[in-house]
Amino acid sequence: MKNSLLIGRLAGIRIFLHWTFLLLLSFIVLAEVRRGSSTGTVLASAGFVLALFACVVLHELGHSLMARRFGIGTRSITLLPIGGITAPERIPEKPRQELLVALAGPTLNVLLALVLYLFVAPVGAFEGIGLSHGTVGPGFLTALFWVNVMLVVFNAIPAFPMDGGRVLLALLALRLGRPKATAIAAGLGKLIAVGFVFYGLFNSPFLVFIGIFVYFGAYAENVTVQHRELLRDFTVGHAMITNYLTLAPTDSVQDAANTLLAGSDQDLIVLGQGKAVGVLTRPLLMAALRGNCLTTAVAEVMSREFDTVEISDSLAKVYARAQRQPNAFYPVLENHRLRGIIDQGNLTEFLTIRAALSH
Repeated sequence: MKNSLLIGRLAGIRIFLHWTFLLLLSFIVLAEVRRGSSTGTVLASAGFVLALFACVVLHELGHSLMARRFGIGTRSITLLPIGGITAPERIPEKPRQELLVALAGPTLNVLLALVLYLFVAPVGAFEGIGLSHGTVGPGFLTALFWVNVMLVVFNAIPAFPMDGGRVLLALLALRLGRPKATAIAAGLGKLIAVGFVFYGLFNSPFLVFIGIFVYFGAYAENVTVQHRELLRDFTVGHAMITNYLTLAPTDSVQDAANTLLAGSDQDLIVLGQGKAVGVLTRPLLMAALRGNCLTTAVAEVMSREFDTVEISDSLAKVYARAQRQPNAFYPVLENHRLRGIIDQGNLTEFLTIRAALSH
């Protein structure tokens, strides 16, 4: 996610901190200072926020590790003021797998709550959950206990794409199939999200942000699933562009600029002996032009690191891959030879045509 700081790795998964999280932490510290709280109380409050988000990380890690059992990797976990966002490499294909992945996060919070209960119950700490006198003691641990309880309760709400909504989707998908189940779960999620927004406008602004996040999350995932269903029976060969422009490694940057002007392509493939050896993207070309490198060979400014797809690859899987890469552009290969290209633009055009034909 953009505007996020990499703070470490856990179980091989990158953990990012969004810049808005720092605003939240600063706001809490400033509020305590303005109330005249002691340094110990300020530090305890900041520490509690960090502990709270550690619980969120563990929640998201529960999802990730369960997904890993089914061969699904996780690219990253990002911490936001409203919680955590896990970025899986793909969506579980089987409803049972999705059900277990959805339940894994809340289950970890249940385990954390049970462990904390063992510490706070014997000392009667449930009478007050404040962070008094800046100490990290029973009050701190009790508050953390209730945080985990609330994370379980809140995530149980069947508002897709929250965990409760994903559980509902998985159960519906066992009977109805994923596309129809997603449409139902997303519709319910958007309805609940609207309820969050209206209630939050008069009671809690924080719920407004939650509602907006849930609404657009449900909408985006439903669109993605419906699109993948439209592409399910097609391969890359059905949608690739076969009329494309190419360059040779020895062509100059000026030649590349002229080629770009001659067609509608935004990115150009560099061919050497009939094979794709590089990609000259529009940003790379513009950078070379700004550097007045008109006579420089394309081989010196092109990117030699680029993703490719096979002509027989599933179009639905390539679409899902392209969704994670802005301005996706892939040379299409068959037996290591270039056969075409596929990018976000012609994927969208193919989808538009399939959607029109399906009605």
